[in-house]
This record gives sequence, C-alpha cells and structure tokens, in this order.
Amino acid sequence: MNFTLRQLRAFCRVAEHASFSRAGDELGLTQPAVSRTVRELEQALELRLLDRTTREVALTAAGARLLPKLRRALEELDEVLDAARKESEQALGSVHVASSPTLSASLMPAIVSACRERYPQLGLRLHDQVQRLNVAAVRGGEVDFGLVVEPEPCDDLEQETVLVDDFWLVCRADHRLAASESVEWRQLDGEALVLLDGSSGSRPLIDQLLREHGLACPVAQQLGHSNSVFRMVAAGIGVSVSPGLAMPLPDGCGLTARPLVPRASRRIVLIRRRNRTLSPAAERVWRLVVEMRGQLQALARGAG
Repeated sequence: MNFTLRQLRAFCRVAEHASFSRAGDELGLTQPAVSRTVRELEQALELRLLDRTTREVALTAAGARLLPKLRRALEELDEVLDAARKESEQALGSVHVASSPTLSASLMPAIVSACRERYPQLGLRLHDQVQRLNVAAVRGGEVDFGLVVEPEPCDDLEQETVLVDDFWLVCRADHRLAASESVEWRQLDGEALVLLDGSSGSRPLIDQLLREHGLACPVAQQLGHSNSVFRMVAAGIGVSVSPGLAMPLPDGCGLTARPLVPRASRRIVLIRRRNRTLSPAAERVWRLVVEMRGQLQALARGAG
C-alpha cells in the first residue's frame, strides 16, 4: 500500500467541501490536480471513497467510515509537527557544552549571557573540564558540542574556528626580558619555564613551538591552572609562555606580559561529532557562538 500525506489531506478537504474545486482553492491546487490526487489514493487503497457526478461529490460508505478516523489521525500528526516546530523556534530544552577552565572563565560568561538573553527558555549546562575530557565527552555524546583549543586532526569531529589567541611571555617585572616591548622566541633559550601541564590543550602547541625554534628550556614546574603558573612565576621559579585568554594577570603580582615574535597563536574552535545532527536547541547555541566571533576575539585581545 503506497499513499501520501498529500493524498490523505486532499481527500479530507474534498469530503468536507463536497467539491474538488473548493478543495483545490484551499490546498492551492487546480481542480484536475485534486481529482487526480484523490483517484491515486483510491487506487492505492483499492477502495472507492467518493462518488462523482457532474452535479455533486458524495462519500461512499467506505469513505464515510474512513473520514472521521483520518481526520483524527491528521489532527494528531499536525499537533506533533507543530510541537516540533515550536521547539525549534523557541529553542526549548537543555544544551550541554564542554569547555576547559581557561575558556570557561574568559569566553563562556559572555556566551551564557547572550544565550540567556536570546533564548530564555533554554537551559545551557556547562561542563568545565580539561581538554582531553572535553574531546572525549563530545565523541561519546555526553555533551552536544565543545569549545576547545584546536585538537589534533581527526576525521570524526567537525571543527569551526571561533577566534585566534596569541601566545605571550609572562615574567616578573624585574626580569631581563621585561625591558623589551616584545620578545623574540630565541631569547627564551635556556630560560626555566613554568607551564600548564599536559591536560591543557595549549601544552602540545607550546612544546611544538619550542621545538620549532630549537629552544632548550628546562621545565621547572607544570601545573593545572594558569593562576598557579602565574604565582610560580611571581615567586621567581621561571618564566612562562601563556595564551592570551589565560590573562589578565593577578593584581599586584609584579608580573608583566610581552608579545612573542614571530607571532604564534592557537585556534579556539567549536567541535561536534561529524555526520550527527544537533538538536534544534543545540544548533541555535552553536550558531549563536559563531555569530559572536567578533565579540569573542575582542575579549581575547583585551585579555592579552
């Protein structure tokens, strides 16, 4: 049995109006098109539903039995489709987003605020955890999507760049490198470093930059949070290579930040599972973050 929703609706309209032409006016179809559509339904059902004469259109006994049941079924279907449409329009439901502590502190407040203003019916749930867990949560479907430091190339995740965040040198104000407005990477050679540990999305990028510039820099300490890194630098343990979004520096810490040249940066990206459709609410939030690129880039510049 092969019939279409269009055929069912056409039959109901003809039966209600007792007219192919009036049904066509309501459906936006010509009278011959409506007649052909109902005839195709009858052929699919192998059942005559309407008696047609030049003067009138009347339901057969089978058509009269079918009509009220079909009306109820179509009304229920319309209710289901209308609820789905409203969910999409109003962005109802909860959206789970994974983000690392640095990004949660620097970017997510603006995103959460904008989301609350535009979609007040939506609940945005932030999963604040390290990069490795964020990527795993996206892959495992525990969250809808993530805002992370660019991960290693992978075929199963779709990426969209949100902003570019430069790396800076952070050192004490009385350090020899603080005297310059900018610091060349080669000037770091031999300096003891205090860095974020391997759970940070930035650490592999920093290690790669050190190798590219041929620098021999012992890592004095590696820590899980930027504030801890800055405190160690303030205590004279070493200098740090830090992403701009990890700043501003703590008040009264006696530290200064200098841009590193040639410029090096990391990409902050949205990630989602490839070939998986987001819920309407999650899709709205994803698009909102993309729309906020300029604002988020300005936050990165302000932090640095």
